[in-house]
Amino acid sequence: MQKKKFGIIIFPGTWSDKDCYYAINNILNNEARYIWHKETNIDDLDCLVLPGGFSYGDYLRPGAIARFSPVMKEIINFAKKEKPIIGICNGFQILCEAKLLPGILLPNDVLEFRCTTTYLKVQNSNSIFTNECNKNDILNIPISHGEGNYFANEDTIKDLEENKRILFKYSSVSGNITKSANPNGSTNNIAGIINKKGNILGMMPHPERSCEKSLGSEDGNLIFKSIMNNII
Repeated sequence: MQKKKFGIIIFPGTWSDKDCYYAINNILNNEARYIWHKETNIDDLDCLVLPGGFSYGDYLRPGAIARFSPVMKEIINFAKKEKPIIGICNGFQILCEAKLLPGILLPNDVLEFRCTTTYLKVQNSNSIFTNECNKNDILNIPISHGEGNYFANEDTIKDLEENKRILFKYSSVSGNITKSANPNGSTNNIAGIINKKGNILGMMPHPERSCEKSLGSEDGNLIFKSIMNNII
């Protein structure tokens, strides 16, 4: 398979960039490169990754300042071309702040930082990001965040549900979607959503941290492999 070109966006305060690079470049044998937030030349890339971290120290609120970085204009243009973009943790927050995805990420309802294993139940396997999965598969992918409580108004949640734009929900290891399986209070146990066009994914769990058996899970590779399948 021909190597795909992934761009990993780095803002001041990003810290999951090296994990993403390792998973994409070393594990999955693609061509990954770092993109500093002041760069604007990203036309040659096949996919963009906005990694986790604390962009600009999460001042004001997570992603609020990063949303105004020079590279964001190019990311928006990239999105308009319907090329795949995945925002992980802080990347999800940035995509919401940029209005590329609906809703916001609030502080965890437990009011503490959560860094733990979570189980995600696949809600829709017919997407750019989940075609390597089957519906109702259970993925073992960890979280690491203090503000991952997804919230949107009732109409938005209804639209996400009815149009199968929710790709992952937090569940128990056996697949039960319950309050006890929800690590942050997200509405309807939402862990990952896509935009209307289906080319942008935002998710709080970290697939790059579940790419090798030594990490306890290789399930994150399914998401990156799904993206690779959709790059011509």
